[in-house]
Amino acid sequence: MPDLSVAIVAGLHADARRATVARLLHDVPGSVVLHHDLATAAAGTVVRTIRDATGILDAGETPLVNDCACCALREDLVPELRRLAAAGQVGLAVVELWDSVEPKAMAEVITSGGLTVTGVITAVDPALLLPYLANGDDLAETGLAAAATDERTIADTFARQLEYAPVLAVLDSPDADDEDRELLGQLHPTARQVPVGGGDLPRSRSIQGARDAPAQAPTPPTPNPQGARGTARPAPTDPHPTNNPNHPPQRSVLAHAALAGFDVEAAAAAQHPACALLPVDADAHGVTTLVWHRRRPFHPERLYAALEDITCAAARSRGRFWLADKPDSLLHWDAAGGALCVESAGPWLASLPDAAWELVPAVRRAAAALDWHPEHGDCCQHLVFTSPGLDRDGLELLLESCLLTDAEYAAGRSAWKRIPSAFDTLLEI
Repeated sequence: MPDLSVAIVAGLHADARRATVARLLHDVPGSVVLHHDLATAAAGTVVRTIRDATGILDAGETPLVNDCACCALREDLVPELRRLAAAGQVGLAVVELWDSVEPKAMAEVITSGGLTVTGVITAVDPALLLPYLANGDDLAETGLAAAATDERTIADTFARQLEYAPVLAVLDSPDADDEDRELLGQLHPTARQVPVGGGDLPRSRSIQGARDAPAQAPTPPTPNPQGARGTARPAPTDPHPTNNPNHPPQRSVLAHAALAGFDVEAAAAAQHPACALLPVDADAHGVTTLVWHRRRPFHPERLYAALEDITCAAARSRGRFWLADKPDSLLHWDAAGGALCVESAGPWLASLPDAAWELVPAVRRAAAALDWHPEHGDCCQHLVFTSPGLDRDGLELLLESCLLTDAEYAAGRSAWKRIPSAFDTLLEI
């Protein structure tokens, strides 16, 4: 089977996603776009289309699997990509994911199918960043659920789409301001931002109705002379004429990002709470990121009582935390849109016997070594809060009040385990 490069373009911001896909079709000769429309699931099918820069080349339907549109997508995606690869006429297949489909799952499906993912891009309209992060509505309420059992929200889905991708295609939005761009930079400081012109694409500040606008070719991005932190810079123009065989055209920045290569395992590790590449302390343009790191466990009852205030203090918070009554468990904190998800991410490495360390991925061992404490090993609180208007001092005081007191801490682990549990319901224990 001939080689086929596969690039994933994801994102709930449909206008930005369409502009990104249109730009890739324009910039990469011989590229096609494969898209599964899950909005047709109510009729019992998922509609698949394949198109190039001139229009639709092929269309078909695939039935739902177990009343699940996303399951149908999973089963149909790899065979369609293999068919494109076998034809040998496509250099780049752009998989444009439907609104709420998350790129992590699809990248893993494609890779497990023996195909090569060369890029994962999430398209973002910075003007819509905060409205989506603050939206705690269920996907089902807005017609964006991928299955009947889908319990995700707008905010947490968008946050995962944003933070998984190493490349962000940033729509040149006239409605975005410095605060919006700063928020984007602080939420995902390691991402490569690539500007994408919106042209005459319709703007959609509301979630409803954003999916049905027709895709149009974008205009070139407008240069940003300031080059401010967190602000995407324009792609360089091609100095060589495309019709001169002695000077082949340079790839655009977006095309290069789509073909640069992608490590699925490294991307998954970067999201794991034990070794996630979390944001760093920052404060600019009214946006603040607080990194809170402590070596003392939380009192479970005091933390539980403060959960609502802590969760609502920031547009986005995530990281790992340590409860006194469960001192061996690494717990994952993931909050957006005023809703918090906590779950166990397995044991702290400090609680494992030495022989078990060889079974732990190297990146996890390296992350623990960097954070190792002579008494507690890798057990710690490492939470990161990012938001406009963040009350840093107030949040720090609230978090500190939830830690064990000096007397409680001195009592030791055997006493900690006797503290009444408060998180068993959230952790489904």
